[in-house]
Amino acid sequence: MRTYPLPNRQIAGATTLATAVFTFIALMIFAATAHARSAPESFADLAERLLPSVVNISTTQTVEQGKGPEMPQLPPGSPFEDFFKDFFDRNGQQQRSRKATSLGSGFIISEDGYVVTNNHVIQDADEITVILSDDKRLKAKLVGRDSKTDLAVLKVESDEPLPAVKFGNSDKSRVGDWVVAIGNPFGLGGTVTAGIISARGRDINSGPYDDFLQTDASINRGNSGGPMFNLDGEVIGVNTAIYSPSGGSVGIGFAIPSATVEPVINQLRKSGQVKRGWLGVHIQQVTDEIVESLGLKTAEGALVASVIEDGPAAKSEIKAGDVILIFNGKQVEEMRMLPKIVADTEVDKAVKVEIWRGGKMITLDVKVGELEDEVKIASTGPARGDDDNKSESRVEDLGLTLSATTDGLRERFKLEKKSKGVIITKVDEDGPAAEKGIRVGDLIVEIGQEEVTNPKQISQKVAEAKKQGRKSVLLLLEGQTGLRFVAIRIEKS
Repeated sequence: MRTYPLPNRQIAGATTLATAVFTFIALMIFAATAHARSAPESFADLAERLLPSVVNISTTQTVEQGKGPEMPQLPPGSPFEDFFKDFFDRNGQQQRSRKATSLGSGFIISEDGYVVTNNHVIQDADEITVILSDDKRLKAKLVGRDSKTDLAVLKVESDEPLPAVKFGNSDKSRVGDWVVAIGNPFGLGGTVTAGIISARGRDINSGPYDDFLQTDASINRGNSGGPMFNLDGEVIGVNTAIYSPSGGSVGIGFAIPSATVEPVINQLRKSGQVKRGWLGVHIQQVTDEIVESLGLKTAEGALVASVIEDGPAAKSEIKAGDVILIFNGKQVEEMRMLPKIVADTEVDKAVKVEIWRGGKMITLDVKVGELEDEVKIASTGPARGDDDNKSESRVEDLGLTLSATTDGLRERFKLEKKSKGVIITKVDEDGPAAEKGIRVGDLIVEIGQEEVTNPKQISQKVAEAKKQGRKSVLLLLEGQTGLRFVAIRIEKS
């Protein structure tokens, strides 16, 4: 078969047309992308619409002042007696009180007057006043508050419907998205600032359910309790805290995400209190060494260090050494996520829990319990006695000297009479166990998720791990801080 080339002019024409079409499509894609990523020309329309829904919170509380100086003891008939008596009568010796005021922010979530703010804004307040954007002042009643998430709900009465805002989905917000913060910094009144989401999932050690959005939008004292909006005018966070060595904004502010806020607010509006789910386990972080010891693929999930007797986990046969990877369909990417996921789960709800045990995935059914405000932990009373141990054994690969449990060692190291395992009697200062904070008196309950009662079992387990090519072994220890798992690197002989 013979082929014939097209005339040059046809080639040129086809090439020109293809290039033009390609250029046009590329320009359209670029324009759309540039438009999606560019900053808004102005936030004025958004601010004008949202400002009426943001309020100032003014609180007053009674502060007791200490007693003043007491009248000095004077001899009877002293010429200064009447002078001092008159002075102290006028200035008062008794304890006096004064009114203290503070300011914060909040926002209206319903036309009938429900207002959201931070718990720390209204804490210990005797009177709470909500000041609207038109300076109208309304007395507020506390509906409910939750100290663990630092949220509170107020209720005001108004003759006309109030402008309300809606919650958005903070889970869809991404780092780099534009946000607008409105509040009452330094008592100045409604102030609008803008910025981006700088980070997600921040833990600032303010509470058990920290999961903050970080922003560079200016947030200062008085902004607490105010809303953080997305560009659709939806509340995706409640401004709560700042990081500031100077006390002013340095571009690091934190907001409680709406995914945390909304369920708490709904419960407070309904019953004035928050009920949280409870699993009944003590957990710890899954480290790379623990991953290797348990045969996991990645360092994710929450390792169960111990199970509370008669708790939901115990009744569902969750055991120490299990790694919880999925709870109620939600992946536990890291340890600190599990308490929040469980707490957000409805009390008495039956859920599926996927765990890693014995080198494979297992699914269990768990009925979620209710978390009490206070958990009482039993402690062991002091006891002391003579060490009658005569069967110490050294495990070089761990840098430990071990002994079977005896009554004398239980007394010496203040262990419960029912304690079982192998007691650590010496720790090499330069050994791998010392690097992990293991101390004399700690009790090895398990190695490789199997119970042990004498040092020989531990030596055998270490030898087996080395033979299998493992780089570490997993110990379950009982110490003064309770049960915990520790993965120890095996030293090369």
